[in-house]
Parts: sequence; structure tokens; C-alpha cells
Amino acid sequence: MFRLILPSIALLLIICSNRHSAVVSAIGFSIVGYIATDWLIPRVGQSFVKIGLYGKDQSKPGKPVIPESVGAVSATVYLLVMFLCIPFMFYKYMVTTTPGGGIRGASIEENGDLTGNLFPHGKLSEYLSSILCLESTSLLGIADDLFDLRWRHKFFLPAIGAIPLLIVYYVDFGATHVLVPTFVQPWVKMTNIDLGWMYYAYMVSMTIFCPNSINILAGINGLEVGQSIVLGILALINDALYLAMGPNASWESHRFSAVIILPFLGVSAALWKWNRWPAKVFVGDTYCYFAGMVFAVVGILGHFSKTMLLLFLPQIFNFVYSCPQLFNLVPCPRHRLPRFNDADWLLYPSRANLKDEPPKAFFKPILRVLHKLKLIDLEFEGDKIVSCTNMTLINLALVWFGPMREDKLCNLLLVLQFFIGIAAILTRHALGLLLFGHDNLWAIV
Repeated sequence: MFRLILPSIALLLIICSNRHSAVVSAIGFSIVGYIATDWLIPRVGQSFVKIGLYGKDQSKPGKPVIPESVGAVSATVYLLVMFLCIPFMFYKYMVTTTPGGGIRGASIEENGDLTGNLFPHGKLSEYLSSILCLESTSLLGIADDLFDLRWRHKFFLPAIGAIPLLIVYYVDFGATHVLVPTFVQPWVKMTNIDLGWMYYAYMVSMTIFCPNSINILAGINGLEVGQSIVLGILALINDALYLAMGPNASWESHRFSAVIILPFLGVSAALWKWNRWPAKVFVGDTYCYFAGMVFAVVGILGHFSKTMLLLFLPQIFNFVYSCPQLFNLVPCPRHRLPRFNDADWLLYPSRANLKDEPPKAFFKPILRVLHKLKLIDLEFEGDKIVSCTNMTLINLALVWFGPMREDKLCNLLLVLQFFIGIAAILTRHALGLLLFGHDNLWAIV
């Protein structure tokens, strides 16, 4: 019965949404994405195993072998769904009668009334460049899953895939200025500062950081997909605030964001169903890169990149916290997954061996300070440090809250992500009012 209800709801939303309801159509297509992904995953899993795309679940007794890189299914379904969305996104602008000769005349709707609106080629270019960017990033993820690329080779590649995105931003929007806080304006004698090329450098950094940050905060069942779903929900909450209370000028940007995110949530929910504890499939790097780039795309083209970065505060903390190991100040094992204990099915913090591979001499006092602050746990032999817990947010949660089962650890991290995101959204709008004397929401509430 349920299998019939969902497709019926999706079809109803897509067909019955009027030409002004792109978001309603996107909800329908998100259900289509969920159904297609949920149907495909169990049917293609063994095909992945046959070509060598499988992994061992290190946190289960016997370390069962399960399909790897199945996130490619979600990414592929998403791209196909977004192609199908195009007519519904731009139906109201379709030109049925033109002067001919390549002239872009005014739109004439089906009832014969002249609307006076030119087809929004700029919006179409934003939409298509987003799909192209996500397609390129998905190919990067697939290449990584197939060939196990080194970090130094793949770290900057998302920026290349984002070139169409940045070109469209430059042509259609091009704003590179930031507001100056009101209490600073009397000193600098200006209300905004044009960052020029530095703003594009910031956006490039965002396209690199978002995909890689999700890839770094990973390793337990459901976490990669779960954090992406939470980030998507938080972005939708932000969009809903603007669509409900924001100025008219912000509606198009946040409608665009919602249209991109809703189908993403559909395919991600289906993948999470199979990846949550106990996982039947692994998502692979393809999903991490694809998901991260979705948020970079909506942040940049939705014109709320700074707010989007605030939603990534746990990922930013995890990256900064991991830097001593990422930059080899402290030995970094290939996998920093929590240690699984077969006897009680609990996860314990994994540790880096500092006895055989000592940390950099200047960093040893810093390790002791971090130990005092309860940010890591050190093991001593006499006065000598012999090991420390691996520096990831996952291991830190186990240091703070003690050993726990894998699904409870994942849920704890997702709840943490959600409430930090809600606090970030509220703080962003409160600070906007405090620093600049106005905010897009509070100004009209």
C-alpha cells in the first residue's frame, strides 16, 4: 500500500502544482528521487561487490563485507531528477510565440495574454551550471573510489569543477562587497568594502572545503549521510525564514536553494535507510564530494555563503582539530576510526602510537595542554607520552561521553550538528541587527 501512496503523492504534487510553484514540484521530485534510489540500492549492491567496490565494516563482529561507493547511485539519481525538473522550474517563462529570427520576445502564456516577461536566461544558466558543477564533482568522487586518489592530488579538484559556477556568478551577479559594521563606519568612512578577487578566492575555498569536510567527518554508519541530511534541513529552515518573512529581493535566491536541496534530501533519505546502523552499504567518497558541493552551490548562487559556512561549524571544528595529524605534527594513522570492542559492541576512542613515532618536539607541550583541557586523552609511561586519542570529533565525543554503541554515537553527533546549526542561524540574524543596524528578517517582522 505504501509503495502506491508515495508515487501517487509525487505525481499529484508534480502535475497539480501551478506554474508558479517550483518548490512544490521540487517536493514531488524529491519523492521520485527517494523511490528510485531506494529501489536501486539493493539491486545494484552486489554488482559493486563484483567489480571490487566493497569494504569491511570495522565496527561489527567478523567485519562483514558490504558494497562500497553506493553513494554514486544517489548522485546519479539526483542528477537525472534535476534534468526532469527543468520544464517544471521554467514552465511559466516558456515562450510559445516569438517574433522569430532569434529575437527574444515577450512571453505569451497559454491563454494568449502577453506577460511582458523575457525568458530568464540568467536563472536557467545558474540552474544548468549547478548541475554541471555537481556532475563534475560526482565524477571526481567516482574516480577517487575507483583509483583511491591521494589527498594531495584530489584536495583542490573540486575547485576546477566549480569554474562554471563562478563564471555564472560573475556574469549574473558579481557582487564582491561586504558590509562594514556600523561602529566601524565612522573610522573607515565607508559602508562597504569591495573584496574583488579575494571574494572569489573565498568562494573557491568554500567549494574545496565543503566536500572535503564531510569526507573527513566520516567513518561510522550513517554519519556522512546523516550530517548531510541535517545540513539540508537547516538550509531549508533558513530558506523558509526568508520566503516567509524576507524581502522580495531574496525570494528568488532562496527559492532556488530550496529547489536544489529538496531532491537532494529525497535521494539522501533513501541512502540513509541503507547506510544507517547496521549498514547494508557504504556511501564512498562519491557521496561526500557530491553532498558537500550541493551546499557550496546553494550557498554561492543562493547568496548566503557566509550563513552556509556557519552551518558547517562542527565540520570546521573537526578540520581544525584534525590539523595536527593532517599536517603530521602528530602521527596520523591511515584510518582514525573508533576502536570496536567485540565483547560489548561498544566503540572506544582509537589512539595514535607516539612511542614508535614521536610527535614534533615543539608540539609535545601543546599535547599536554590539550590533555588538561579534556580535548584529547594521553597515555603515559612514567613522564613519557606513548599514545594519544586520534583527533577527530568522533573520537572526542567518546572521550567526553565514554564508550557507546555506534548508532548512539552517530545520533549524538547529528543532534549536536542540528542544535549548533539552529544556534548559528539565530546568531547570524541577531548579529546582523547588532553589527549593521538592520537585518533582512528583523527589518520587516
